[in-house]
Amino acid sequence: MRNETRGTLELTLAMVLSGTLGVFVVESGASPYEVVFFRCLFGAVALGLYSLARGFFTGHGFTGRTLGLAVLGGVFIVFNWVFLFEAYAATSISLATVVYHTQPFFLVLLSALFLRERIPAGKLGWLAVAFAGLVLVSGVRPGDTASLAGLGYALAAAVLYALATFVTKRITGVRPHLVALVQVAAGVPLLLPFADLGAVSGLGAGWVWLAGLGLIHTGLMYVLMYAAYAKLPTPKIAVLAFTYPAVAMGVDWAVYGHHIGLVQALGVPLIVLASLKVTLGRAAAPAPRTGARGPEAASPVATRAA
Repeated sequence: MRNETRGTLELTLAMVLSGTLGVFVVESGASPYEVVFFRCLFGAVALGLYSLARGFFTGHGFTGRTLGLAVLGGVFIVFNWVFLFEAYAATSISLATVVYHTQPFFLVLLSALFLRERIPAGKLGWLAVAFAGLVLVSGVRPGDTASLAGLGYALAAAVLYALATFVTKRITGVRPHLVALVQVAAGVPLLLPFADLGAVSGLGAGWVWLAGLGLIHTGLMYVLMYAAYAKLPTPKIAVLAFTYPAVAMGVDWAVYGHHIGLVQALGVPLIVLASLKVTLGRAAAPAPRTGARGPEAASPVATRAA
């Protein structure tokens, strides 16, 4: 099998897995804080064992600065998950996922704010297109406070993910698996004060879903993504990333009967197209690579997997 073909299959599988994440969150029966706590716990075990087996801890490349950046990125990642899972409960997996894909636009704004990068007129145009799509997708009616809250949670998650990406891109010389390990491990003590561990003692089958979030949607999914990044050109990575929202919307409809309305559906391609244009535009310029060591270095394009 050709290298690029294998990478395509790996990234497609990773995005399909990401699209099923919402079902695991809902079916666990736990609150967002408990879900994220155990996702971090099980995910840290999975990534730690994988990194140990592959010998990644030898010559890990961390310095005080890069370790601190990884932990900071972990803070953003962890609370990004909390807000996204809150959005699932307040609206639907479909709506939350589509709104969550406004992340690239916040990354553009962060770069303009902190790095003084000029935003070209064309990119401003795509930001306007995405905003129009967001208005259509939201479908929030006067008095619909639940949907409005869900929209806010999803936007907050998108901002936090953009912050995590912004920080993580400043880390070089460290394998991405180890960066991800530090980020999820940081979530365990970070969320311990917020998680009601007594509330999950009677989850029963819910523990299977929680374990799946850590072992499958964090451990296996991240390993597949990082393996694929080294084999694929940036444009293909950006395009395949949209398998995630497509699968999430399909699964939400098949399992829970949720679907977006006609007006909302008109906004989806606007957000997708604008996001793709902005992502590819950023990828065209040289960018720092997270974990630029060895053949499994991450792509500079941030795949928007939850």
